[in-house]
Amino acid sequence: MVVTATLVTLNNGQKMPVLGLGTYNLRGQNCIDAVKTAIDAGYRHIDTASLYQNETEVGQAVREKIQDGTIKREDIFITTKLWNTSHEPAQVREAFDASMTKLNLDYVDLYLMHSPVGATVDENGVTVLTEVDYVTTWNAMEKLLDTGRVRSLGVSNFNSEQLRRVLENCSVQPVTNQVECHVRLNQKKLIKYCKDRDIVITAYSPLIRPSTTLGQEDSNAPKHAFEDERVITIAERYGKTPAQVLLRYLVEIGTVPIPKSGNPDRIRQNLDIFDFALTPEEVRTLDGLNTGQRLVQFETAAAHPFYPFNAEF
Repeated sequence: MVVTATLVTLNNGQKMPVLGLGTYNLRGQNCIDAVKTAIDAGYRHIDTASLYQNETEVGQAVREKIQDGTIKREDIFITTKLWNTSHEPAQVREAFDASMTKLNLDYVDLYLMHSPVGATVDENGVTVLTEVDYVTTWNAMEKLLDTGRVRSLGVSNFNSEQLRRVLENCSVQPVTNQVECHVRLNQKKLIKYCKDRDIVITAYSPLIRPSTTLGQEDSNAPKHAFEDERVITIAERYGKTPAQVLLRYLVEIGTVPIPKSGNPDRIRQNLDIFDFALTPEEVRTLDGLNTGQRLVQFETAAAHPFYPFNAEF
């Protein structure tokens, strides 16, 4: 069964499916297989990044599904990201071109600044934080639209104050802000701030996987809400899994979740959330699971002036 996600119209008129496949930690053949499984299931939104070291595999999988006639290029929405070590304006085009070479696609639909915190790699291969202003990085990204190889631009891990600075100093408005968002960290204030400015929130870690950005297990991270009786009760009411309820909740509150999985059954299940809707009361019930606790902390950047998580939202 092929399921089709609904679409959201971005502030530049482009359309993005409201659920996608996240690919963080998917590598090699596992990544290729996961992306192809997702496309066969009906996914038309795939999220990757330079940091993930899998752009080559994502691009290969997409090209193979185009070649076998499953999709056309215009049917699928591809996102990749500028990593922190390429924030200097002179580095932006080079990093973008490197991603495009790996993907081997004519264009990407969305290119994000992965975080507001810049960095460099010193002569010993050690990553060192820098204070390059993310606004100047954004202004350099705007020039990428002239290449014709990217349709939309956005940011990731930005707080409201950082978004405000970008909006006050941009010629092209971000279409999306990709942030950690799930039932334990529902980002309601940031969602409203962005919605008021016609920016879509994309939700990473939507199923509350207890890991850091480096893939390390964090014993202090909140566990997923699959066992919560409130979630189970709603899932049973609709004949859905707890994961499907948690993803549907994120769609209901106005985000675009991008769950990651390499498991074919879960990949298909995660997309199958468009044949039911939660009631306002059920949404309020799930709001009650919000604790505000993050999985992804960026601890190494905590002292940086552009660290995004000290702000209220």
